[in-house]
Amino acid sequence: MAATFTPITPRPAPIRTSGAAAWARANLFGNWMSTAATVVMVLLAFWLVPPFLSWAVMNAVVRPDADACQAARGVGACWGVITEKWRFIIFGRYPFESQWRPEVATILLLGLLVVSCIRAFWKAWLGIVWILVVPVFFWLMGGGYFGLSRVPTDSWGGLPLTIMLATFGILFAFPLSILVALGRRSNMPAIRTLCVLYVELIRGVPLISVLFMASFLFPLFLPVGKSPDVLLRVLVGITLFAAAYLAEIVRGGLQAIPRGQVEAAQSLGLSYWQTQRKIVLPQALALVVPGIMNSFISIFKDTSLVTIVSLYELTGALGLALNSDANWRPFKIEGYFFIVLVYFAFCFAMSRYSLWVEKRLSASKSR
Repeated sequence: MAATFTPITPRPAPIRTSGAAAWARANLFGNWMSTAATVVMVLLAFWLVPPFLSWAVMNAVVRPDADACQAARGVGACWGVITEKWRFIIFGRYPFESQWRPEVATILLLGLLVVSCIRAFWKAWLGIVWILVVPVFFWLMGGGYFGLSRVPTDSWGGLPLTIMLATFGILFAFPLSILVALGRRSNMPAIRTLCVLYVELIRGVPLISVLFMASFLFPLFLPVGKSPDVLLRVLVGITLFAAAYLAEIVRGGLQAIPRGQVEAAQSLGLSYWQTQRKIVLPQALALVVPGIMNSFISIFKDTSLVTIVSLYELTGALGLALNSDANWRPFKIEGYFFIVLVYFAFCFAMSRYSLWVEKRLSASKSR
């Protein structure tokens, strides 16, 4: 008998692996534990979100009216405190009539940071731009030249001070941390011991004590009138503290590089610094990008501690703005919500940039 072709019944399409439903199935309902956690979070959201929206949006007072805010206490938020005190919070004790100067200076510095994070602008001229913009930043902030009135550093504050301390703390701490990490792996006992002592000493004390010593104890060992500016001392303290932690992160990346790569470079006649610059450090730093960015975010948030040495950055400026006015003093929580949003915006941007860098670095390993 001749064979006859009998078609089989069509099978259903496979489960979709893309789209919102696939994402929810993989991340929210992957197993019974994930499903239970999702249900609990949804119930908490239904319990907590409506009262919060009622307080923060529905019954909130936005206009800068202290009497209306007092009447809404316990029922609605008083965002009018931000409307009333935002200049003091953002610029601190900087003279009111000259607040355009820290505004322009901060925009220039932030613009330079954004440009520096874009690969298309990684050219030789970028270093020249840094050399030009940094003096302009300090000229605008401090004045004293070309017709600008002088503003002492103890009057700097708010967001410009936070961004300045974080930017230059990271800028100086990162190369120092690389040198310290290499020093800890050096074959020369004196250099290795010095780097170990530095790292262990700095990591053994909190940042508050470092800032306290830099601000109050260090001037006692110098002649009267010869002590550096308090802002410079604080910046040095933040840099040394951050470099000690970054050095251990970098050292972890260095230890992950196989010894055979160094021996191969030596067999090719490369010097120590050529080996580190062209072979070891590019791979080591790529391995520890998440740890490095985590340390950068910590540096940015740790700038809030400079308030103890009378430098009023973002959180310190908020305290000054509200403590000096009894009418707005009860509404600190709204002010801190504003500060939280500012910190979150910067930290989230840094985190997303870290993910972009990791994706770019992993492109060479994808198949």
